[in-house]
Amino acid sequence: MHQHGYIGRKMRIPKLKKKPAIIIAAFGTSSRAELPLALFQTAVEKQFPGYEIFWAYTSEIICRKLALPTVKEMLAKVEAAGFRRVVVQPLHVFPGTEYQQLAETCEYFPGLRVVLSETLFHRWDFVKNCLAVIEKEFLTADQGLNILALHGTPITADPVNIVYLGLEKLVTDRYLNVLAVSIEGIPDHEAVMAKIERDKLADKYKTARIIPVMYFAGMHAEKDLMGTENSWRTKLEKIGFTVDCPMIEQEGKDFYKGLAYYPELISFFMDRLQRSLQLADLY
Repeated sequence: MHQHGYIGRKMRIPKLKKKPAIIIAAFGTSSRAELPLALFQTAVEKQFPGYEIFWAYTSEIICRKLALPTVKEMLAKVEAAGFRRVVVQPLHVFPGTEYQQLAETCEYFPGLRVVLSETLFHRWDFVKNCLAVIEKEFLTADQGLNILALHGTPITADPVNIVYLGLEKLVTDRYLNVLAVSIEGIPDHEAVMAKIERDKLADKYKTARIIPVMYFAGMHAEKDLMGTENSWRTKLEKIGFTVDCPMIEQEGKDFYKGLAYYPELISFFMDRLQRSLQLADLY
């Protein structure tokens, strides 16, 4: 069917777009996430003017609950709007199961050339660059112990486990007073807590700082890390630590400081997106 023919005119086939669409793929959204998402939107608009920006979400539960578009739905939407090239930029920190599912989804659309961009910790030099930013939050060795809180995965066969273990090895080799611990999976938080108590680190450090290595430090930070019942904070306090977590004030409210609030890390995401847009122009 020709777009200028009788049927094509009747169906109002859209004119093909010259620039690729940009789809930002986040896990989900809530009242806590509105501001970080808005900050990211502003950064993309500033660095990539002239591109149309769309949002999609990878959590099917949140999409159903809040009637948000999935990545598959958004890809279908931009294809129907006349785009033939798309760059999908995930806001994921690690290239885990959700990233692999995202990659599979991007292959479902033969009418689109989809470039899937990389996560924040996709390469080891990326990890080192990010640590150089996050370490500004670290307590010095004479001030206390730092605990990097990772999300982790409950799936033993997930290839991202090697990244979590590699990160644990990297930080313990690089820093005297830094541990990497996962909420789910490995490095196992119960095992690490037992080691902290066994090695009497509370006597050595007195203070423990929990630093979320998650884009949104929302429910996990409020409940699992710093909650009032059976959280990392309460467990550390029971063995003698004073515990804190980096905070940030935005629009008169205090939030636990997730990675979304580090401007340097947002710039790293912009680097990922820039490279993917260049690839979209070449292929």
